[in-house]
Amino acid sequence: MIPPAASLLPRLVALRRITVLAQATVLLLAVGWLQMPLPVAPMIGTTVALALFNLFTQWRLQRARPVGDDEIFAQLLVDVAVLGLLLYYAGGSSNPFVSLFLVPLTVAATALPARHAWSMAGATTLVYTLLMFWNQPLPAPHGQMAELDVLLARASGIAPEHAGHASGFALHVLGMWLNFVVSAGVVAFFLTRMAAALRQREQELAAAREAALKNEQILALGTLAAGAAHKLGTPLSTMAVVLREAELAHAGDAELGDDLRLLRAQVDECKKILSQTLASAGQARDDASRQLALDAYLERLLEEWQLIRPRATIAASLDGPQPAPQVGTDRTLEQALLNLLDNAADASPDGLELHAHWNERELRIDILDRGPGIDANVAARIGEPFFSTKTAGDGASGGLGIGFFLTNATLERFGGRVELTSREAGGTRTRVTLPLARLQQAPT
Repeated sequence: MIPPAASLLPRLVALRRITVLAQATVLLLAVGWLQMPLPVAPMIGTTVALALFNLFTQWRLQRARPVGDDEIFAQLLVDVAVLGLLLYYAGGSSNPFVSLFLVPLTVAATALPARHAWSMAGATTLVYTLLMFWNQPLPAPHGQMAELDVLLARASGIAPEHAGHASGFALHVLGMWLNFVVSAGVVAFFLTRMAAALRQREQELAAAREAALKNEQILALGTLAAGAAHKLGTPLSTMAVVLREAELAHAGDAELGDDLRLLRAQVDECKKILSQTLASAGQARDDASRQLALDAYLERLLEEWQLIRPRATIAASLDGPQPAPQVGTDRTLEQALLNLLDNAADASPDGLELHAHWNERELRIDILDRGPGIDANVAARIGEPFFSTKTAGDGASGGLGIGFFLTNATLERFGGRVELTSREAGGTRTRVTLPLARLQQAPT
């Protein structure tokens, strides 16, 4: 996340470019068109000094040093000092451009802490007050301004004889108008971008809070899962021993023997999964240096899943440019994909399909089942913790609502996403999209 001060300084540089151009233009009009005998040399020098300071600030932005609130405040003080010096040579507080002191004050109040805002209020007020007593009077213009004086006086409801002397009234009104135009443009330009930056910052903060909350939930679930995995070791070992004894006791019953061997294989697979879980706890990859071709990785995943769900049938197709890209073997990603296959098999154990397609940028996996489908409103809630579409009537027990939550969180770590949609022919399509670049490196 970019700090506010770091994003503010480039905007000050852009604003100062506009300021330098506006100062040069006004000075040129005053001297060239209105033929006002202003002290040109010090005013041009002040404007050039501001331009050089802006070039220095732009060079400073290219350095890696962080930008702080104090530096932004110092930058704004330079702008106040330059404006005060220019106004000193051009009538002081009587100059219609004196209200431009509100621009740095507005910036400070919008983007800086309260102490800086009040300090800027004090600085601008002090300079304004000094200009009331110390200044060089604004010289009268030499030109045909009398007619404009009369026209503006009548438009304002002022008697022409009181309009002013030496065309001062017209000059003041024009200056106020130009000042308003410049101030309105600067404030609109600057504050709209500041508001957009603040909105973006709020969105980033909200996303960070949501991610932190999700990480806390995942950590809690992971802690509970590790404890459950440790405790399940003993009953699984007991079940393996009892099943072995039952096999020996019923060696003559071929059908029962097959069922007992299947049960023992399932118990052994559970013990293997628990061992892998405990061995890889706290690691992002089970073997970070190991790479596999993407098609071989998916084939191994399907073979492992078939050991867990031997009664389910699935037709798989793997399609993509050959040779397939190399990917890392991350155990958490494998478990996420296995969870999605389990969900599809729970909906319809027969007739499952898996279509995997990859290109140079991403991997897309479609898992198709022939179950009852999924409602759009339910699909929108899938992924929330402890929300499940399974009920007690779906099997031995209802779902806990954490499988898809953990799966979705894992895929997001890899920059991927999962979408559930109903199929026209019946059933659900589970689509997983993953960027290949993230599969080839550790997730962040």
